[in-house]
Amino acid sequence: MTLKEKILENFEGKVVRKDLTALVKGNNPVPAYVLEYLLGQYCAIDDEEIINAGIEKVQTVIRNNYVHRSDSEIVKAKIRETGSHKIIDKINVTLNDKANIYEAEFANLGLKGVPIPDAMVNNNQKLLSGGGVWSILTMGYSHADNINMRWVVIDLKPIQVANVNLDEYIDLRKNFTTEEWLDLLMHSIGLDPEYFSKRDKFIQLSRLITHVENNYNFIELGPKGTGKSHIFSELSPHGVLVSGGDVSKARLFVNNTGNKIGLVGYWDVVALDEFEQEKGSSRTDGDLVKIMQNYMANQSFNRGKETYQATASLAFVGNTKHNVPYMLKNSHLFESIPEGYIKGAFLDRMHMYIPGWEVRILKSSVFSKEYGFIVDYLAELLRELRKADYANLLDGKISLDGSLTTRDKTAIRKSFSGLMKIIYPHKEITDEELLELLDFSVEGRKRVKDQLYIIDETFKAEPVEFKYTVLATGKEYNPETLENLNYNAAVKVQEEEEETEEVKKEKPSTNLEPHQVILKDNQTGISYKKLFAEYVKGATYITLQDPYIRLPYQFKNLMEFCLMLGNNKNPDEVLNLEVVTWNEQEYQIDSVANFEELQASLVDLGIHLNFRFEQHHDRFIAANNGWKISLGRGLDIFEKIEGRFNVADLDQTRRKCKSCELTYLKI
Repeated sequence: MTLKEKILENFEGKVVRKDLTALVKGNNPVPAYVLEYLLGQYCAIDDEEIINAGIEKVQTVIRNNYVHRSDSEIVKAKIRETGSHKIIDKINVTLNDKANIYEAEFANLGLKGVPIPDAMVNNNQKLLSGGGVWSILTMGYSHADNINMRWVVIDLKPIQVANVNLDEYIDLRKNFTTEEWLDLLMHSIGLDPEYFSKRDKFIQLSRLITHVENNYNFIELGPKGTGKSHIFSELSPHGVLVSGGDVSKARLFVNNTGNKIGLVGYWDVVALDEFEQEKGSSRTDGDLVKIMQNYMANQSFNRGKETYQATASLAFVGNTKHNVPYMLKNSHLFESIPEGYIKGAFLDRMHMYIPGWEVRILKSSVFSKEYGFIVDYLAELLRELRKADYANLLDGKISLDGSLTTRDKTAIRKSFSGLMKIIYPHKEITDEELLELLDFSVEGRKRVKDQLYIIDETFKAEPVEFKYTVLATGKEYNPETLENLNYNAAVKVQEEEEETEEVKKEKPSTNLEPHQVILKDNQTGISYKKLFAEYVKGATYITLQDPYIRLPYQFKNLMEFCLMLGNNKNPDEVLNLEVVTWNEQEYQIDSVANFEELQASLVDLGIHLNFRFEQHHDRFIAANNGWKISLGRGLDIFEKIEGRFNVADLDQTRRKCKSCELTYLKI
């Protein structure tokens, strides 16, 4: 059964084809959850005839009922002429205490001060939040004499799913493998999983933690065009995206003059977009930083003489000014945020820092055209899961190092809990999968702490070790941030290239020992030379067993491996290389042609290539110098290179890796 068939079998009526959203959106500045709410009414089924009719219906609804600002006067005239008319608009409600009534303001229709019944407001408190709520409204017009306001709100329905069955959702999760579920979630947020590694998927989905965890403090900084703010503006009616430059105490927390609670009192997620841009404007409000800092630590804020609790998570998203190697060498990874926020006490409240520089710039080709959850349905489920705590699944499994502070441990546990709810809501997880989520959570917090050592000297006085012990085995793990691994590898490569041949000759030969190498998704600084050269040196016969040397890029990998072997030996030496691989009978003719072409090109390198087709699962390199290297992915350790003109095509150390393990054995 294909993933599409499995999705429709389990979640028919709760999923929608993601390319339809872009199709009906056109140039309308309407959030995805509004459009998918409508598509879910008419197109949540895999029937082309019904889908086409549904698309036409939704387009008609948008055309007839969505209010464009440029057409606001036409819409108002239509309401006046017909007496009532249904519209789709974003509205915000305030209390007019002088008149003792609630009044609505319409974002696109351009109306202000429209009376709205108390019952509508009491049933939809978020209308008072200041962020605006997309709604389907029936608007009326009165021609009566001697009235102050002719506009009437007859009916109002916020655009969101009425109810969801969390138990059913959790039970249906059991029908999917981890890989299938990750792909379904990626489709749900509008991205084609084919273009993303597992780590890439974790990074994209980690943005959802703010929607599924209460009081979660999240930051992502990276290049422009990577979709950092998309999830916060498009996914959920329970989140609000505001410009970082427009943040104030009154808007976020409380307006003492109007005695009105701010955004954190009404929304599940408050995201501050373009957080770095405030730096070029007015000076940061120090009082705001203190209030925010207190809220991030204690989940509370003061309103007059009283203290109020809130559960809103905070997300900070912004752009970086320099590349990662520059920041690691010359400044720190928080350098682009406003100066007033670069304080140890404030940044120490961050639970996770996502490496936005790892996220690819989103092009049209990476957007999903397959079925994913209607985003509003997913948003409601995530909101329900905010009530649960999955961090206790770590108890009895691992022990975090005693040097870690309470804030460090809380951050790691909250991140782990959030990822669990998103990927394993049914709580069925292998030990390997559990450690995978834990490593990602530790890395997200370590990225914060590494920068605090640079920014605030006081943190250096009490250094911590980001490590943990698996209680069942006693084995200790030390997760490292990928940028540190990549930067250190790049520096090492540069140092090696700068060494003269004379210095190299004076150095003693490397003392090789059996060991294991674990490569992470997106890791750079890796090459066949670095991984294999020292271990095959001096060999005259090498066997490479890799069942997947079939496609053009896989033959290119083999060619690069052979080039490394050729450069690794003396020109007058002869090396015999035997390749054991496999392909289906009908495709073996093409494979043989490719091997024979490669054979001819290797003669001048002093490499005699032989090949044979045998069906084996194991992947390894075995040399007659006594070394055997077990290959988790064979030679296929690099991600696909993007574009036609990419320096990574010529330099393996600049390519991103796929996660895999290599084991070096002395035989």
